[in-house]
Amino acid sequence: MGNLFLDTGSTSFTEFVGSYAPGLLPGRLQAAGAAGETIPHATTIVAATFAGGVVMAGDRRATAGNYISQKDMEKVFRTDDYSCMGIAGAASTGIELARLYCVELEHYEKREGRTLSVVGKANRLATMIRGNLPMAMQGLVVVPLFAAYDEERDAGRIFSYDVGGGPYEQTNYAAIGSGSIFARGSLKKLYREGASAEDVVTVTLNALYDAADDDSATGGPDVTRRIWPMVAVIDDEGFRRLPDEEVERHVRQLLDVRMADPDGPTAPLR
Repeated sequence: MGNLFLDTGSTSFTEFVGSYAPGLLPGRLQAAGAAGETIPHATTIVAATFAGGVVMAGDRRATAGNYISQKDMEKVFRTDDYSCMGIAGAASTGIELARLYCVELEHYEKREGRTLSVVGKANRLATMIRGNLPMAMQGLVVVPLFAAYDEERDAGRIFSYDVGGGPYEQTNYAAIGSGSIFARGSLKKLYREGASAEDVVTVTLNALYDAADDDSATGGPDVTRRIWPMVAVIDDEGFRRLPDEEVERHVRQLLDVRMADPDGPTAPLR
């Protein structure tokens, strides 16, 4: 037992847990069978860069098959002062992965006295996703989207993953989840390099709205219950989640436009 407290092993908290209690790691649990349709799933997450940072936004719906299991689920998580991750796939496993990843980054910082580089953070998350592969093969797939502010570049960076890990750095914008194909189309149409954070927040909210318009597993803004998408902004001042009042202001502006044009803003042809 003494070694547990005196020998913390490498800089990886995941390796530390794997040495003393491997059964606690998400990827080491063994499901009895395919459970993909019975466990709530998180859906669409989008991210886009702006001049000096990055925005990540997620809808709030969780589904189990055709059943809407939760209307106000949180899918975007702060992972340290300058990074965040959004989850799509098996909700419980994704939330557990996000929490473990937070501890992983904090563990490294305390051991080394410095933070990982952005690429280092992305690679650490890739390693953890690969550890979940046995669960993914049984239907409990988790595919996160990672975003961070890179101090050396004074810019936001986005990384996506496949089931086996990755990571794959994305240029300008990215989307994951069942509504991602529609969200990506919207981002492609509305995104402009060098836009302000305010404008990119509007772009990401439009992308989520378009995803909800065509994908039943993606939830749109719930005006009657006042449930709004979750939006996070990361720049040189660090991570901050936009308060509901600010997101509501953006959403109501978006809805005003959609009342006149249900398909939303269009990009110029030339």
